[in-house]
Amino acid sequence: MKALLSDIKDCTFCEEYLPLGPRPVVTGHPDAKIVIIGQAPGTKVHASGIPWDDASGKELRRWLDVTPEVFYDTSKIAIVPMGFCYPGKGKSGDLPPRPECAPKWHETLLSQMKRVELVLLIGMYSQKYYLQDAAKRTLTETVQHYGEYLPKYLPLPHPSPRNRIWMKRNDWFEAEVVPVLRKEVSRMLK
Repeated sequence: MKALLSDIKDCTFCEEYLPLGPRPVVTGHPDAKIVIIGQAPGTKVHASGIPWDDASGKELRRWLDVTPEVFYDTSKIAIVPMGFCYPGKGKSGDLPPRPECAPKWHETLLSQMKRVELVLLIGMYSQKYYLQDAAKRTLTETVQHYGEYLPKYLPLPHPSPRNRIWMKRNDWFEAEVVPVLRKEVSRMLK
């Protein structure tokens, strides 16, 4: 696992497309029971090299009801984004994750984590990649039907502050899905 993570962190496969250059941000451990698959690091995470080291990460930890110490304990939680590097700025936020990362690295990385019991699929990119035809037409529908994907996957919206409107329109998420998420996470981290 250490050698694989080192290879990933040295990756320059799509360097020509990265405005800030390559800086893969990923964590993993053979004993991890939970894997968080999000989109790609933003500029703050790119600068710090610490996954979810921003307002989105704070909200995600609140949803999970875990401390930063637990969240960053790689023997419990692995963090494997769809794109490991900051992809650049688009018209209305960051660009999508680079399409090369997941096919190049995910299968090999996840195969090293034999104890994984739950994969949190944050955002549409990870949901479409992992759920494929089982994903619904929209992210909202996929998250609403979260029970269809358990016990292996739990689809979630992105916890970004930019998603406040989605959260207000979909208050069922906080009332229904977050308690299930917390229960599952707590059970696996005991």
